[in-house]
Amino acid sequence: MKKSGILLVFLILLSIAPGLLSGCSSEQDSDDTTITGAAFVFGDTTFNVENEEPDVNPHNMYSGWACIRYGIGETLFRYSDTMEIEPWLATDYELLDELTWRITLRDNVAFSSGRTLDGQAVKECLEHLVEVHDRACKDLMIETIAADGQTVTITTTEPRPALLNYLSDPYGCIIDMKAGITDNGIVAGTGPYIAESLVSSQELNLIRNENYWDGFPGFERITVLTISDGDTLTMALQSGELDSAYGLPYASYPLFRNEDYIFSSCATSRCFFVHMNFESQIIQDGAVRQAIAMGIDKERFVDDLLDGNGYPAAGVYPDSFSFGGDAVTEKNYDPDGAKVILEEAGWVDSDGDGIREKDGQTLTIRWLTYPSRQELPLLAESVQADLGNIGFDVVINSTADHNSIRTDPGAWDVYASAMVTAPTGDPAYFFTTHCLDSSSVNNGHYHSDTLESLAAELDGTFDTARRAELAVEMQQTILDDDAFVFCSHLQMSIISKSDVTGLTAHPCDFYEITVDLRPAK
Repeated sequence: MKKSGILLVFLILLSIAPGLLSGCSSEQDSDDTTITGAAFVFGDTTFNVENEEPDVNPHNMYSGWACIRYGIGETLFRYSDTMEIEPWLATDYELLDELTWRITLRDNVAFSSGRTLDGQAVKECLEHLVEVHDRACKDLMIETIAADGQTVTITTTEPRPALLNYLSDPYGCIIDMKAGITDNGIVAGTGPYIAESLVSSQELNLIRNENYWDGFPGFERITVLTISDGDTLTMALQSGELDSAYGLPYASYPLFRNEDYIFSSCATSRCFFVHMNFESQIIQDGAVRQAIAMGIDKERFVDDLLDGNGYPAAGVYPDSFSFGGDAVTEKNYDPDGAKVILEEAGWVDSDGDGIREKDGQTLTIRWLTYPSRQELPLLAESVQADLGNIGFDVVINSTADHNSIRTDPGAWDVYASAMVTAPTGDPAYFFTTHCLDSSSVNNGHYHSDTLESLAAELDGTFDTARRAELAVEMQQTILDDDAFVFCSHLQMSIISKSDVTGLTAHPCDFYEITVDLRPAK
């Protein structure tokens, strides 16, 4: 147990209102609506600068995830449990032509600032978003926005078949730009909770939005604590300091499999995967990339190290997607075959130390990853053993500073990260962010003429069946090039005390604190 982490949690809890430690105790009126005294404490490993979530401003990096996860912001459309688009702040849309979308907004919705949600407010929000957020600007390709009462008409510079999907990305949370964005990244949204105070990478305090449009929120106050250390998070939930936790170590799950706790679990498209650095001399060797792809035992990683809390990945997307892993051909785990490939490419262990060499260079791979996703250090250790058995020397750098290091192509050979590959339910997302010349996080500077051509076709294709076919072709292209290795998909679990209800895991991995969260009867 790490005492420094435990002390941090204790000090944070002391600073919170005394009623917080009473957990979910509350008084209720005759309509079963929670009215006073209810407080909820949520522990999360991922709400921090390391994961590019320094605050709850959806226009800042990936902070939209925190904005929507913690019930502050909402998007025009959202995803059902089967990842189908459905209305949220909008009620309907009409595609006027390939470039023009008219969206009708819901009546009687207000921001936490008190301002009414209308077309002008949405226009101001989206215009600011594409001005300051590079990823949103490239995704949405908005040319003009016109507001008229409760409608917004968006014209794009190119056909955007997935526009509604992109507007449902967490960066699409609609916030009141007239209320402004505070220096510490607090915004006024339309959600069931209002951000009251925030200390980046430590603590977020929320209060109930008494005027929420879609019901009465179940808690008067909510505190989100960032606790990156898994042992500390486990102890805090055990001791009652937390009412619920996300990101607990799998080894601690058995501690909570009893009547005092509730598990909410679902399969997601969050994937743990490897980027190859095509600026690295050793990775430019196709035999090395192929041997890495064939040398990782995904089954062992999932079964032994993740304790079955996931499933091996073949491609970008899980098998449940129509364009998922079942539709592509991956390189199977074949350590003996990988050895042959390396031998034929001139990588041999000439001195008998277990590490191969070629032209005086050892087969050393600098493996960059980060610790805030508990699965990634485990993956690094697993791969270190797997590839070590076929003659690689894998040097692991698991650091919170990974975001600055990955931008230096001379500092790493392989980068292992985690992301939800289809948070918008559409296949384009992963490729536009990671694989193209224009991608914001094409960390390894991968390029493929074939992929660029397929992506251009996907961009202009409205037919969903053809989009799925293109997604399979694009996955196969990057798999054939060994540009990425997809290791596993996540079985997401949120663990709550049994006196809490309404905290439910969702396949998109960003709907958590909602109006349905409340003390159990």
